Amino acid sequence: MSDTTTRPVDHTGGDGAYGDTIVFQPEPETADTQADASAKRGSWSRDLRFMLVVLVAIAALFLAFALVVAFSPDASGIAALAIVAAPIATMVAAYYGISLALRQVAEARRSADAAEARARAAETSARESDAWAAQMESGLRVAVAKLEAARIETRDVQRAAGTPDDFF
Repeated sequence: MSDTTTRPVDHTGGDGAYGDTIVFQPEPETADTQADASAKRGSWSRDLRFMLVVLVAIAALFLAFALVVAFSPDASGIAALAIVAAPIATMVAAYYGISLALRQVAEARRSADAAEARARAAETSARESDAWAAQMESGLRVAVAKLEAARIETRDVQRAAGTPDDFF
């Protein structure tokens, strides 16, 4: 920089007490990071609930087994234990199956949302590319028209642009 020019300083972004120094604030969380955090939190709570169900089921089976052993360790006691254990095991298996299905649905929904966002970004990029191509085409047509008005040969320009013969 020379002595005759100065760098413009924007004082709106910083604290006036620091002069030209701008103290950057942390960036706010985006929707993606918030969604990821809530998905992790939801997954943890879902796993914790399943773990709690399994622990309660194990405790109930242990209690049933202790009662059978304490009072009557014969065939009728074993049959009673089976009658108690089967519904508990079925409920735990059903809870696990439902939890797994809900988790798969949530993951499919998240992946569909991500795919939709990628598709929207691709559409936006395609529109921007089309607009850029139209601007370049318009600029090329103007340049060729000006060269022809100045009676300058445009064949090399047309070849370099890669346009078809009947483009202009």
